[in-house]
Amino acid sequence: MVKRQREADVKSSANASTTHVYIVPSWCPSAGPNLKLYTRGGDAGETGLVGGRRVSKDDPLVVACGELDELCSHLGLAQAEVPPDLVPLAAILERVQHEIFILNAELATPKGAPPPAHRLEQRHVDRVEQEIDTFSEPFDAVHAFVLPRGTTMAARLHVARAVARRAERAVVRADRASPLRPVLLAYVNRLSGLLYAMALSVNLQSGFREVAPDYTR
Repeated sequence: MVKRQREADVKSSANASTTHVYIVPSWCPSAGPNLKLYTRGGDAGETGLVGGRRVSKDDPLVVACGELDELCSHLGLAQAEVPPDLVPLAAILERVQHEIFILNAELATPKGAPPPAHRLEQRHVDRVEQEIDTFSEPFDAVHAFVLPRGTTMAARLHVARAVARRAERAVVRADRASPLRPVLLAYVNRLSGLLYAMALSVNLQSGFREVAPDYTR
């Protein structure tokens, strides 16, 4: 896996008018200016799992990885909206991005192959639960749905929450096709709760008033 602070080797090459900067993972065997971002290996609708096994791109495990990748991107978008007075939120969002990569590494490892060196454990679930409790403590218990809106960051977090739910459904389908470790399902289930609590907390700190859906309209 890519380590923080040593995530990439940056290599530059220059011609007469242009400097090209290549951001290459340090573990990549093809690291260098000639690295291409396409292989043509997936042109027939297949992709490779850890170890080289080929599967269809609509395989439940691959779909789950894709949904989690989309969630990870939405977390990055939410980070971009973090105001100066809420910087600690950015650190949590970044950490969750790393944990999603850890999760995806396990999902992409076929049965019978050596497991990844780093895997999600119960401590990761416990930490997310503690953060949910911390973020939700300032406001009263929510007894109804709220409209997903508010500040720009809160709205981004609500979108990420909805994507997290979709990713969870994909992981559940993958689990039905080939049983996963229960802790993985628990972790993904907690993510939407964390993002919901964070969205409400951001709105509360900004003075935004939550509004419940009006079912009479």
